[in-house]
Amino acid sequence: MIVSDYRKPDHPIESLFYERWSCRSYTSEEISDPQLFSLFEAARWAPSSSNSQPWRFLYSKRGDANWQTYVSLLVEGNRVWASKAAALIFVLSIETMDWQGKVSPAFNHSFDAGAAWAQLALQAHLNGWSTHAMGGIDRDGVVKTLAVPPGFTVEAGIAVGRPGPVEALPEPLQVREIPNSRRPITQSIASGKFAW
Repeated sequence: MIVSDYRKPDHPIESLFYERWSCRSYTSEEISDPQLFSLFEAARWAPSSSNSQPWRFLYSKRGDANWQTYVSLLVEGNRVWASKAAALIFVLSIETMDWQGKVSPAFNHSFDAGAAWAQLALQAHLNGWSTHAMGGIDRDGVVKTLAVPPGFTVEAGIAVGRPGPVEALPEPLQVREIPNSRRPITQSIASGKFAW
């Protein structure tokens, strides 16, 4: 698939920003620890408020002892395709930070975890892997089943895999397996006061 057939930036940017997209079809290729940890390493270097690095990643690779548990924590519609991924990741963020020797609220914890996810996704794309973030997860189940302590927010799930053929998906998903576009930036930015 040629992503540029579906996506055209309105202003000059590096191609990795618009060529990265969230596919749902994966090959059966497994991901090695060095390959997966390369993605976590990119996330590690994300910017964060006061360098608090609030993100945490829980992961399972297809076939390991935790795989079926991770798959069970996805909503049914995501299980259909994400169960074929090479790895599943849950992104968490810690809601407090150590500021000058005392624990304070980390008001930007979700924002900072989002920056780490973006860097993970871009590194995956550069390495030939695809990532697909999912809001459709059982957050309470993640907390209970994976022993997440109080003070953490479960942000999202992520599927990681090598992009596969569209035909590998159930028929209703095949029509959705194309890179989507974005609204014009004029609908997202305003100079001065709030304009929407």
